[in-house]
Amino acid sequence: MLQAKSRNFLYLFSLTPSLFCLYGNLHGGWFTLGNTLYSLGFLAAIEWLSKPIGSNQATHKEDIIPQLILMLHIPFQLASIASLIYGIQSGIVSDIWIIQAAISTGVNTGSSAIVVSHELIHRKNKLENFFGRWLLFTAGNMYFFVDHLRVHHKWVGTAKDHATAQLNENLYSFFLRSSLGQFKGAIQLENERLKKEGKSNFLLNHYVYRQLILHAILDTCLFLYGGILLVAAWFLHCIVANFLLEYVNYVQHYGLNRPEKSRVTEEHSWESDLFVSRFVLVDLSRHADHHYYSSKPFHTLVNYENSPKMPSGYAGMFLIAAIPPFWFKMIHKKLNLIN
Repeated sequence: MLQAKSRNFLYLFSLTPSLFCLYGNLHGGWFTLGNTLYSLGFLAAIEWLSKPIGSNQATHKEDIIPQLILMLHIPFQLASIASLIYGIQSGIVSDIWIIQAAISTGVNTGSSAIVVSHELIHRKNKLENFFGRWLLFTAGNMYFFVDHLRVHHKWVGTAKDHATAQLNENLYSFFLRSSLGQFKGAIQLENERLKKEGKSNFLLNHYVYRQLILHAILDTCLFLYGGILLVAAWFLHCIVANFLLEYVNYVQHYGLNRPEKSRVTEEHSWESDLFVSRFVLVDLSRHADHHYYSSKPFHTLVNYENSPKMPSGYAGMFLIAAIPPFWFKMIHKKLNLIN
């Protein structure tokens, strides 16, 4: 059994996708495939071959190592985005490899930056919360901060939550429904907030509109610096990152519905204690405890014996979810056993 303090150092593995991404963007060619193959191939294989690490051994929320690792993701994400821009503009990354580099960087943003942003936007510390929103900005995401905190945690498992996948809904239709629904919902929520606070619906007071303006400025700068090719690579990166975000939403609560007036329990979130989902994704897979205590630091989350267990972890289930017949056959079997 892992000791709590020793376990904390394993979260350093969460930085490995950024290293592969950086190397690919700065060396070009086949190296641009590195992070995609690592994150969606190698790590997936590890999840299918490894055994759960289900330790609930206590660890202090003030432990400095997990907090330091979270903060390291901020410069690593900045470096990853900068390396994509530099690699394309310098000619190191060219031709078809631009697409591969954009996908690789998107995979890194989706599996590292957005995962860490999810942790930080729940923090009450203003600086940490800001960094969480900044990481979402680097993913081109304008809705998650609003919808996740104000809708998902209240209505998870019900029809009111766009981020809960319904039974027999495939990943691709969910991606469109969830992302568009959350985007529209976030605009409406911000309109209601400003009206309640007696503020004008001025663009800079509205979180979603403010993000749109900032992204328009960034897109313009990218166009002036590197032309349409650089802007296209940036957009592809954003699409991949947000697709991975919605993939995570998809697998976390698929088919685990509840009546609107009932309480959220540990039975409404899929869990996994496999190595990759725990230490590369900073315990994102201990999702049931997160829904009980949303501001609880990731390294203090515990698992629950009666939470439904995914057949594999997030990395292991990605290719399965990407082929709907495989996903339905595998996950419906688990649902039948639960029910």
